[in-house]
Amino acid sequence: MKKILVIEDEQVIRENILKLLKAEGFDVTGAENGAKGLYAAVSNVPDVIICDVMMPELDGYGVLVALRSNPVTATVPFVFLTGKAERSEMRQGMELGADDYLTKPFSKAELVGAISSRLKKQEAVAEQYNTLRSQSSEFIQKNADKLEQIKTCLCNALEREEFQVYYQPQVNVHTGKIMSAEALVRWLHPEKGLISPAEFIPAAEETGFIVQLGEWVLQTACKQMQVWQNAGFSLRIAVNLSPRQFHQPDLSSRVAQILAETGLEASSLELELTESLMVEDAESAIATLQHLKNLGVCISLDDFGTGYSSLSYLTQYPFDTLKIDRCFISNITDGCTNAAIVKAIIEMAHSLCLEVIAEGVETEAEKDFLWRYKCDIMQGYLFSPPLAAADFEQLLMAGK
Repeated sequence: MKKILVIEDEQVIRENILKLLKAEGFDVTGAENGAKGLYAAVSNVPDVIICDVMMPELDGYGVLVALRSNPVTATVPFVFLTGKAERSEMRQGMELGADDYLTKPFSKAELVGAISSRLKKQEAVAEQYNTLRSQSSEFIQKNADKLEQIKTCLCNALEREEFQVYYQPQVNVHTGKIMSAEALVRWLHPEKGLISPAEFIPAAEETGFIVQLGEWVLQTACKQMQVWQNAGFSLRIAVNLSPRQFHQPDLSSRVAQILAETGLEASSLELELTESLMVEDAESAIATLQHLKNLGVCISLDDFGTGYSSLSYLTQYPFDTLKIDRCFISNITDGCTNAAIVKAIIEMAHSLCLEVIAEGVETEAEKDFLWRYKCDIMQGYLFSPPLAAADFEQLLMAGK
């Protein structure tokens, strides 16, 4: 049974309305003024409110404003009763949130019709909401199922050893010798061939698989670097840490365990972090970095200049290396903007005792520019693309 609240200060009119609606099968309640009507509406929320405009003390407009500002009653259909038929008065009520107007005197059919139309509209809105909620729940479930399928696929690929670690050399700008290598994961799919990291890394991040994959990359790279060091090559290995990895509470203990298992010296490992990690939770980030530094690991700030680029955190965080993003290196000799930025970054980093690596070096002109302005290390296709371990080893053996 639908509940109707009638707020009307004139007793005869109020009682007549209550009598009519009760005969129509509604559960009706009456209030003799605005204050009592407001209390009744909040105490026992009705399905429709019928309210007179002109009442002493708290009038119908005041009642409507109060109801619309209360989340409990904000959407209850509200029909005004008025002895005037002035358009300005109706407009004022509609602007405040009224749903309809009935001008006195009105017939039983008009009263019941106004209530019925409000109830039908309310039911239609509720039905639409329930449909949307159902569709939303279904979409969320489908998306969750899809993510779970993707995660399963990635886990299976790791078990089948479809992932490979490639190594891109980082070269001393002044001597041309390989100083270190960046470990980069690749997916060699049995049917699709080599899949770009841009395709599977976001999915790995979203599903949480990136933690497992990142740890595998770290362990594989450290193990391989130890093999090369045992063969007489003095190198350092750089490994990227994803946001999810970085926020793992046991990160430093896992890194220490991997170093112990592979036998690699902590000073031979460099962990690369992006700028965004530095602003999410500064206090926690500093603590995590300090734990890693205490192990003896080197810390590199990756893609410098593309994110927040706050100079303050260069002094707050214990970085060892700053990597200039490739977007500043590209076409560095064609204009003054990138050149000025790169020169400023190199000078600033050196003044803070940071080593500087330039990414994306592809031309001799770019290399010469970096040499001229005393950049420490370069990385890019000018020297070599990322290589499988066996091919990278050939570069080492060639004495490059």
